[in-house]
Amino acid sequence: MSDVPLRNTINQAIPRLLPWLVLFVALGVTWVTWDHERQTTRNALRSQFEFSLRETVSRIDQRLVGYEQMLRGVQSLFATTSLKNRAAMRDYVEALQLDANFSGVQVIGAVEWVPAADEAKHVSAMRSAGFTDYQIEPVGPRDAFAPIVQREPYVGRNRAPLGSDVWSDSVRRLALERARDSGMAAISGKVRLKVDTEANASPGFILYLPIYAHGQPHDNVAQRRANLIGWVYAAFRMNDFMASLYGGQSPGLVLAIHDGTDPTKESLMYRSAEGNQTSRASSTHSAISANEYLVVAGHNWTLTLRTLDAFEDQYGRSAQNVIAISGTVLSLLLSLLAWQLVNGRERALHIASSMTNELRHMAQHDPLTGLPNRALFNDRLSQELARAKRHDGRFAMAFVDLDRFKSINDNHGHDVGDQLLQQVAGRLSDCIRAADTVGRLGGDEFVALMEDLSDRDTLLALAEKIRLAMHQPFFVNGLELNISCSIGIAVYPEDGSSAVALTKSADEAMYQAKEAGRNCVRLRSSGR
Repeated sequence: MSDVPLRNTINQAIPRLLPWLVLFVALGVTWVTWDHERQTTRNALRSQFEFSLRETVSRIDQRLVGYEQMLRGVQSLFATTSLKNRAAMRDYVEALQLDANFSGVQVIGAVEWVPAADEAKHVSAMRSAGFTDYQIEPVGPRDAFAPIVQREPYVGRNRAPLGSDVWSDSVRRLALERARDSGMAAISGKVRLKVDTEANASPGFILYLPIYAHGQPHDNVAQRRANLIGWVYAAFRMNDFMASLYGGQSPGLVLAIHDGTDPTKESLMYRSAEGNQTSRASSTHSAISANEYLVVAGHNWTLTLRTLDAFEDQYGRSAQNVIAISGTVLSLLLSLLAWQLVNGRERALHIASSMTNELRHMAQHDPLTGLPNRALFNDRLSQELARAKRHDGRFAMAFVDLDRFKSINDNHGHDVGDQLLQQVAGRLSDCIRAADTVGRLGGDEFVALMEDLSDRDTLLALAEKIRLAMHQPFFVNGLELNISCSIGIAVYPEDGSSAVALTKSADEAMYQAKEAGRNCVRLRSSGR
């Protein structure tokens, strides 16, 4: 008889505990899903950040190589003519068309090496050449001088008086000595350009190349010092130099460049526009940061790159908030339903299962287009990688980036842009095969996973089908909208054997399509 009251108490307690159990389980599922998305987003952020850092370093290095080749042309000019042939240098620099082809260059000039014994002769020769007020500055006795004797183009602020002795400046002198002794290009440290008179002038640097006497050997340091006659140089303001780089920087990234290997306030040469907004920067946290040491023409620069909130917003942080909010709400609704339907157990379990599937779908799909989001796409990519490695198979992934989509938002508003993205998603889904996957990474970036790839022609035909579909007019709210897309394709295993490598290859191929004029397809492994 004593077991009956205990059994009744247990039977009465179970219905009261069931809603709490449902709430606990649902919140647990929400947390696991949210944590998985957080880790996936964090990895994607890190990968994109490292890609942006490498790309920035590469653009700076390539730009400096181009400027050095340009300056070597000026150096070669003086292998056939005298350093005093001002007209030859003027004509050569005019032919270079600095504004069109080398927009970061402030001035190209010549520096003459003048031993102390030749000072008076040098000054007399310059005055005879038409510079009647010429003198070496600063005035005073020294062992040797290295005055600026020509600046081109000789217009505007570049018409500042000649004769400034760069040998007397310790920072410039180090670069001059390094160029003289090595016979190679040398970059100075952080300097203020001689032609700048403003108090807040942008920091600059100077690229030097030595000039040796005609027909004289310069195979070793002693010969180079004995036969030196001067230098040619190109001067840069750091802000103008950075503005001349090809390509743009991703939003939400703050880039700073310091002279040397010690990033201090005194060594700062450049900070990107977002970094100069100190009030905003101080109120936003920096999620990721890194330093990269770059050796340019024998000189060290330190590149510091860090992210702001805008960078995370661009690459998918919003999905975490959607999961957290929707998961919590659904968990509460589930517990409420469990409480209301405690006497209809089967019905309650069915509703709980349906809502759990809905939560899973929301966590794995883009809320605007309904396509798989980054988390689900990465999961399918991992599965396809595993399958291909087991069966020695091949597959491809494609980055599809819309061309001129920003102008749609700017001219017609984001509501029209959102409807256009929904139509784009529909056309992409219609183009791919049933076994393939198309997803949205964010913004106007889509990605496709093409399984069981048979051959290159089939792949290119499928990509061309997508390109043609995007090139057809779209109609939104009575408006005819015309866009196109740039498609970059990477193939496993030729273009990468891991998710990160394939993603990077597809991204690079897409940028090749952009650089080729947009509205085209580029296959990474073939480069066309």
